[in-house]
Amino acid sequence: MKKSIILALIYVPLVVFLVNCKENRKEKDKTPFVWEGANIYFLLVDRFNNADATNDINFNRNKETAVFRGFKGGDLKGVTQKINEGYFTNLGVNAIWMTPIVEQIHGSTNEGTGVTYGYHGYWTKDWTAIDPNFGTKEDLHELVEVAHKKGIRILLDAVINHSGPVTEKDPVWSEDWVRTEPKCEYINYESTVTCTLVENLPDIKTDSNENVELPQVLVDKWKKEGRYQQEIAELDAFFERTGYPRSPRFYIIKWLTDYITEFGIDGYRCDTVKHTEAYVWEEFKTECDYAFAQFKKENPNKVLDDNNFYLVGEVYNYGISNGKYFDYGDKKQNYFDNKFNSQINFEFKWNAKQMPIQEMFAKYDSILHSNLKGFGVLNYLSSHDDHDPFDAKREKPFETANKLLLAPGTSQIYYGDELARVLLVEGASGDANLRSFMNWEAQESNSEILKHWQKLGQFRNNHPAVGAGKHQMLSSNPFVFSRSFSKKDYHDKVVVGLNLPKGKKIINVSSVFQNGENLHEAYSNQDLKVKNGKVSVNSEFSIVLLETK
Repeated sequence: MKKSIILALIYVPLVVFLVNCKENRKEKDKTPFVWEGANIYFLLVDRFNNADATNDINFNRNKETAVFRGFKGGDLKGVTQKINEGYFTNLGVNAIWMTPIVEQIHGSTNEGTGVTYGYHGYWTKDWTAIDPNFGTKEDLHELVEVAHKKGIRILLDAVINHSGPVTEKDPVWSEDWVRTEPKCEYINYESTVTCTLVENLPDIKTDSNENVELPQVLVDKWKKEGRYQQEIAELDAFFERTGYPRSPRFYIIKWLTDYITEFGIDGYRCDTVKHTEAYVWEEFKTECDYAFAQFKKENPNKVLDDNNFYLVGEVYNYGISNGKYFDYGDKKQNYFDNKFNSQINFEFKWNAKQMPIQEMFAKYDSILHSNLKGFGVLNYLSSHDDHDPFDAKREKPFETANKLLLAPGTSQIYYGDELARVLLVEGASGDANLRSFMNWEAQESNSEILKHWQKLGQFRNNHPAVGAGKHQMLSSNPFVFSRSFSKKDYHDKVVVGLNLPKGKKIINVSSVFQNGENLHEAYSNQDLKVKNGKVSVNSEFSIVLLETK
């Protein structure tokens, strides 16, 4: 697309921008996908997009619930629809993490915040089935296939340490499978791991190596559904191959890794990691790697690249400053080596609030290229269960984008960050404030915010250097920095300027680019040339994103 046409597109309505922005830059066929610098979009399936109203109510889940504590209709087809429309591509998203889609408890419960159903996906009834409120296996096959065609990876959410709450429709599993007490006190290792997270949330005995029979509720359910013999045959084959005892955790590991071999998902975000023995995650990684290798072997035409299966852990309150370890008080545990590629970084929002941006970027660069070299962290500024987000009222969406999408590490956009979805809901309590339905209606009113997130997201997607590269400050005032990344024969370098004056600005790039080198300024969409070690950018924006042309 010619420069003049692209420049004109900047000023046309958002709908035209969305159709054409993907053509602003030629796709770089040799640009590698790097998890350490990925741009992951996290969404609650039930709250994102409802493309199939026929599956909105199942299992008579029709009680009146507290505000935003019931199913609202979002489904897998809704995610696929937005992938097909190019919404994620325009946002520079190259991986989507979805909340658990396995079948949820059929009843409701009240944890002190009103009547609630398992709309969020973390209250498992049957790991082997997709909840019909979210869709079908065919829907998931289509979603993964469509995403992969657009170069987007899919992460599902793995829950190993607990089942769903006990309700009148969902009996507690036998005591050789779960413990129902004591409640976790979080004062040391044992009181965090060998306990129930909250009352009425049975804890899977992941520490047990005893052979156990299947819960009768699953046996009865599978027989009623006509798939009991198939499930038993698959379990027999799994335990024969692995030699594992038929203990609770290995059943669940088998059921979760089936989603890899059957659907070809690319990774798992693992829930409540610190509430499960560390060796369980080593076992899980072993089986995930095996399943991914099997999928690639059996589906060579569906292999995206040579990346390994991706595992990111939720060790609640882990921060990048702790390096590889999480401190329980009486014990420090390494959750990286032989377990996870990355950990969710709960520290990022505090760093973003309290540290100057260069100080934060330099700190992350230092840790990621030393203590955490070969691993990563997943940075976020809002999420589904963080009650103190960076900007709940969405008063600084541009600053949020700059700090999140330009920081070293993997970025996690929470659905609606890019549309300034307010994280306070009238009448809601607790985490329901964070989980309102996606505010699609704001695409027009918040179009400038969305456009900013799209430009930064696409720049990150085009350049592994942004998230995975080495950081170097070039100028403190105005703030200009470079990032550089190399992998085999691939080399990537960018220069970014923030809080620059609007209008004409001169940027010294002599330490990064050569005289006479042709550059492209991605934010204002200009072609430039380096002269005397500098580039001159004349734009109405205070940000500059420089890349080689």
